[in-house]
Amino acid sequence: MKTELIDVDTSHRRTVDLSGAVRTFCASRGDGLCSVFVPHATAGVAILETGAGSDDDLIDALERLLPRDDRYRHSHGSPGHGADHVLPGIVAPSVTIPVQAGEPLLGTWQSVVLVDLNRDNPRRSVRLSFIGG
Repeated sequence: MKTELIDVDTSHRRTVDLSGAVRTFCASRGDGLCSVFVPHATAGVAILETGAGSDDDLIDALERLLPRDDRYRHSHGSPGHGADHVLPGIVAPSVTIPVQAGEPLLGTWQSVVLVDLNRDNPRRSVRLSFIGG
């Protein structure tokens, strides 16, 4: 298995497109599977269309589902931080993408994005792993 850890800054965006990093990582690796994993308790990874509003719509929907108030038992950090710890139950911390001839087989409008609502920690790590087929 080949693996690499990349650092991501989420201080300006709640979603960060990782597609370019995934493509670069998979290039020249042949056929197999690429896992994109976020080793954090308050972030997730999704595959969706970006740039046409879907990424902002996802954040709006998550903020409606996970309001930032005092209802959470996990209550340290900024107000509503407990919601950040529920996020990975809705947006999984990993996705697996088939790769053929070094190219991730994403659909035309699909992008791999890091999803992070946590305002307390804008520095994230993302682990890319490749298993050859």
